[in-house]
Amino acid sequence: MKGKLESQVDKSNLPQHIVIIMDGNGRWARKKNLDRISGHREGMKSVKAVVKGAKELGVKHITLYAFSAQNWKRPKVEVDALMELLKHYLVNESDKLIENGVSINAIGRIWELPRDVYEVLTETIEKSKHCNELTLTLALSYGGREEIIDAAKEMISHGNVAPENINISNFSKFLYTSDLPEPDLLIRTSGEMRLSNFMLWQLAYTEIYVTKTLWPNFRKRHLIKAILNYQKRERRFGLTGEQVKKREVI
Repeated sequence: MKGKLESQVDKSNLPQHIVIIMDGNGRWARKKNLDRISGHREGMKSVKAVVKGAKELGVKHITLYAFSAQNWKRPKVEVDALMELLKHYLVNESDKLIENGVSINAIGRIWELPRDVYEVLTETIEKSKHCNELTLTLALSYGGREEIIDAAKEMISHGNVAPENINISNFSKFLYTSDLPEPDLLIRTSGEMRLSNFMLWQLAYTEIYVTKTLWPNFRKRHLIKAILNYQKRERRFGLTGEQVKKREVI
């Protein structure tokens, strides 16, 4: 049964690609006098709730910033726990996700993941590639600067693009996200006002929504609030308000 909040969502104006910086697991744990790993574990409940909620709403793409290139510098015990949580999620949730038409995708330097995690991830991606209700992309060992560097290297290695012919369109084809639409909405939890090296190229015209809600407390209702906020905005892409209105009329 649709709730009062959900009934306010304009299904004809949904952000088709939502990206989320999942922040606040550590703070959630500290507030409860628990260790950081308990916060990450609780955060997995939010992942499940948000993916389910996004599909129910009709969102087609959701990308979660799950593990950054810089996160490798965290204490080994925390990194190992995060890798184990990722593997556990893929093993235990993949069948349910596939049954619900959710395909799994990954971006980042995923070859840097532990071999067992990498193998489970690539197997899950292959098993779910026929699903087309929602694409869940996990950003793993991911960094925005690293992505741009990797894209530049890839473009150079092809050797068939003259410097004067490099443009936004053909450079974008070498990014990890070449098969994804550009994000419409970025959600960052826990109130932090920074991008943290996330999708620096792709977020050029993305609408940004920051909530003080810590990630382990984030649920479908919070996702809906972000979407409702998005739907109140006028997306200009560098144009004036008058130009946008003229384009809408045309």
